[in-house]
Amino acid sequence: MLIPGKPWAPAGSCFADVGQWPGQVLFLSCQFLNLAQGTAMASLEWNAALILDFPVMDAVHEEFVTLLAQVEAAADEQLCALWDELIAHTQQHFDQEDRWMQTTGFATGNCHSQQHKVVLAVMREGAVKGAQGELSTIRHMASELGPWFSHHAQNMDAALALHMRRTGFDPVTGAVLVPEALPAEPITGCGGACGEAEKMEVVTA
Repeated sequence: MLIPGKPWAPAGSCFADVGQWPGQVLFLSCQFLNLAQGTAMASLEWNAALILDFPVMDAVHEEFVTLLAQVEAAADEQLCALWDELIAHTQQHFDQEDRWMQTTGFATGNCHSQQHKVVLAVMREGAVKGAQGELSTIRHMASELGPWFSHHAQNMDAALALHMRRTGFDPVTGAVLVPEALPAEPITGCGGACGEAEKMEVVTA
């Protein structure tokens, strides 16, 4: 497994040297980060299970799936450039969701945003390895990124989409049309107004 900024660690060592990253975030990211398994994964395809009834989010997610498919199908000479394009898109994608969370009552260091940071950091490590000629690292990451994203979208993002619908959040104007539905305290959990019990369920699953 690759911890951002750290050497390779053996497969399964998802909690090794967690450093600044919260344990639950690393655990949630393990299916993506555990690159040494080398097991072929089916390519992610856009499907009804990924539609979250929040059109702006759904459109960005569909773009992500398309870009990931291009990476997986890329010839060696195109791989690094397409991976860099996916990283740039993912940065914008995650930044947008992080802004939405801040506007609708999330704490700055909430679990969902922290997972975004971890995944982007690892993707960038992959870009460095790829630039050094280790293209297999990018290919392993791409094969793991699909299952990770499917789980992330159907859990964290689905909860966020529900939260934004409940608060009447307008992603175009940034207005919150049902302010009385905003949480009384900043949300530290992983999607919407989830508490410690939900976080523990995710961590121990």
